[in-house]
Amino acid sequence: MSEEKKTVIVIGGGIAGIAAAYYLQKAIREQQLPIECKLVEATHRLGGKIQTVIHDGFVIERGPDSFLARKQSASRLVHEVGLQDKIVHNATGKSYILVNGKLYAIPGGAVMGIPTKIGPFVTTGLFSPVGKLRAAFDFILPPTKTDADLSLGQFFRRRLGDEVVENLIEPLLSGIYAGDIDQMSLMATFPQFFHVEQKYGSLVLGTKRTTPKQEGQKNKKGAFQTLTTGLQSLVDEIEKRLEHGSVLKGIRVEKIERKHTNYSLYLSNGDVWKADSIVIATPHQTVPSMLSDYSFFAPFKAVPSTSVATVALAFPERAIEQDIDGTGFVVSRRSDYTITACTWTHKKWPHTAPADKALLRCYVGRPGDETIVEQSDDEIVKVVLDDLNKIMRINGNPEFSIVSRWKEAMPQYTVGHKERIETIKSQMAEHLPGVFLAGSSYEGLGMPDCIDQGEEAVKKVLDYLEMNRKALKEVN
Repeated sequence: MSEEKKTVIVIGGGIAGIAAAYYLQKAIREQQLPIECKLVEATHRLGGKIQTVIHDGFVIERGPDSFLARKQSASRLVHEVGLQDKIVHNATGKSYILVNGKLYAIPGGAVMGIPTKIGPFVTTGLFSPVGKLRAAFDFILPPTKTDADLSLGQFFRRRLGDEVVENLIEPLLSGIYAGDIDQMSLMATFPQFFHVEQKYGSLVLGTKRTTPKQEGQKNKKGAFQTLTTGLQSLVDEIEKRLEHGSVLKGIRVEKIERKHTNYSLYLSNGDVWKADSIVIATPHQTVPSMLSDYSFFAPFKAVPSTSVATVALAFPERAIEQDIDGTGFVVSRRSDYTITACTWTHKKWPHTAPADKALLRCYVGRPGDETIVEQSDDEIVKVVLDDLNKIMRINGNPEFSIVSRWKEAMPQYTVGHKERIETIKSQMAEHLPGVFLAGSSYEGLGMPDCIDQGEEAVKKVLDYLEMNRKALKEVN
């Protein structure tokens, strides 16, 4: 007698969800497993924050524009769907910090803002002599003594002082998470810095010893990769390879109920789906309402998310009358600017703009300063142009602009985040066996982190179903 087919539902069609669906369906085909995998997405498209606009020869990313090359799950997925010939590395060039209305080159040897070369740090104008002297305390301070989580700000201020944190580390690290460095969890974001400090006694010396040596600049590849066809092309290729009829868009899962050995999913169109296992790849805000019978998801209601917007501006290259030698800058939060960062995209990613054109991509929105995201497109573009013209000279208005708003889209890994996630997952294992979380709200924001979580969820689903199959066989 053939085994009864099991059903796995993936909820959420962002990169974590579609990676999970893709790899699960691949395993089902290759291993000839009696499993059906379906994906349901509340919006009318897959990809989540990954969206690309191709316009007049420009390639413009509305959301993420690249992924870290050293985290290999993203490039592996690109190879899986046959887009490996579209991979390019970013062009390397100077990056800057905007402090007190002036652009300063990021000191050579700085790793996430931590100095590993004394010369560039001593000669930079980013810090006062007092600030530089305070940073030297890192060489004599004992390692941090704590078993509890710390904020990034608390940890780095103790080691290097306020000035280095405010003028270098904060703009770089908070830019990644669109977060407040004094609220963000050290152990959920950059635990490696804590471990380095514990092992070597000095954050600077430890970072220097553990950072791989770079080869000569001539052959140096950028640390990031993207696709010349835009990151949405990855989403499109994955979608083409998902089983026909297995994806349902524009339908929301409103409630999940446990029914003895399986689950019932109540959909917004009135349908009820049965599932033996579920991967929830949606933002944390949606989980407590879907699983309202389980109070242990309540902490998700208190996890903040920041609203941000990206502003892409296309110009003739000649319109940028006063240019800067570099690929972009981030802004110290103590500066009187609305923009938080700007990338000279046509320099960092030459494929994104036609010859003789310039593409600038600016970012607005940060914790405590999110009202700009609610403004009209015209108002946002005006504010951004006003800020840019304080730094560089631009002649005239852009040929076109694209404003992309991401409301409550950047989950904040605040102090205690890792412990909260571990507690919730242990409760799920007890009360919701076969239900797993994946996505940017949980264990990493970047594309590779989300893909990793999708792959890990697939392993857990297959292990869970196999364990149940063996248990049932023993009973019979």
